[in-house]
Amino acid sequence: ETEFWRLYKQNQSLCSLVMKTAAGIVYLLACLLEPFMPSFSLEVFKQLNLSVETHLSLSDDKGDVDRARRPWDLLSAGHKIGTPKPLFRELKDEEVEFFRKKFEGSQADRIIRAEAEAAENVAEQLKKTKVSGPLFAADGNGKKKSAAKSSAESSNKAKNKAAAEPDITITRLDIRVGVIKKAEKHPDADSLYVEQIDVGEEQTRTVVSGLVKYIPLDEMQNRKVCVLCNLKPATMRGIKSQAMVLAASNDDHTKYNAGACVQACGVELVEPPSSASVGERITFPGHEGDPDDLLNPKKKVWETLQVDLHTNEKLEACFKNIPLTTSAGICTVSSISNGSIR
Repeated sequence: ETEFWRLYKQNQSLCSLVMKTAAGIVYLLACLLEPFMPSFSLEVFKQLNLSVETHLSLSDDKGDVDRARRPWDLLSAGHKIGTPKPLFRELKDEEVEFFRKKFEGSQADRIIRAEAEAAENVAEQLKKTKVSGPLFAADGNGKKKSAAKSSAESSNKAKNKAAAEPDITITRLDIRVGVIKKAEKHPDADSLYVEQIDVGEEQTRTVVSGLVKYIPLDEMQNRKVCVLCNLKPATMRGIKSQAMVLAASNDDHTKYNAGACVQACGVELVEPPSSASVGERITFPGHEGDPDDLLNPKKKVWETLQVDLHTNEKLEACFKNIPLTTSAGICTVSSISNGSIR
């Protein structure tokens, strides 16, 4: 709520106090959690550039905890924090299922299951173990050929497979014209909307978007949008999102008018022309090709292409200098020029 990125431009002394208080609260939490999560607290202290040996106590020699009551004073003025990096990562659905199976049941059940898996692994390894490698290998017709030749052929197959991988081009994205049939607040997340979007299929798609702070709920209803339809579905706070709504933003999510900040809502939906057909695929003139059925997250196709999606001075949505186009015209935003689209 303090929006310290705006305070930095408008009131640097207040911004400094907000940041010192935030850093102090992080320090307090690390101290309190150290007995239960020592490795977590140690990493927090490293990122705060503090020594764990001298900074675990919240009280002085007399037992006074006044230090803990003033978190803005815990870090001295001019203190330089360490390099920030994520402390936790989101577990994917497959990982959640893996850990659920691994730790379900009683401890005795898990021991029996682990012993059975270990026995299976040993048996599998014994099957694969050979005294020495063969000098000759048989081909599909039963004829012998040298192991070296077989290895070379395997290497060539691997190279051919790599060569068969398609280039990362914008046409691999399945971006369609959609219309939001219904939008509502996520029941378990204050910053998320849950939308039902028609993208020209038999059923609407459920989409979760972090737009609550930027776009009023009534402005989300019955609105045409650009929807990326071939991302791998992702569960967000218990609800599976089956696509992504494209939106443009500037660096600090703040709108400006003649150089003056007018409102903190600098995120806008990328909109197709009002007459564009629902379900129509958005194209990029000069680029032809079919989209992937489903983007492989390991190939980073979306991440590679997204950096070149932006709005231009004409408020047109573009990939590099190529506009996102429908049969009814170009997709645009309301007021954010030279913004990033994601």
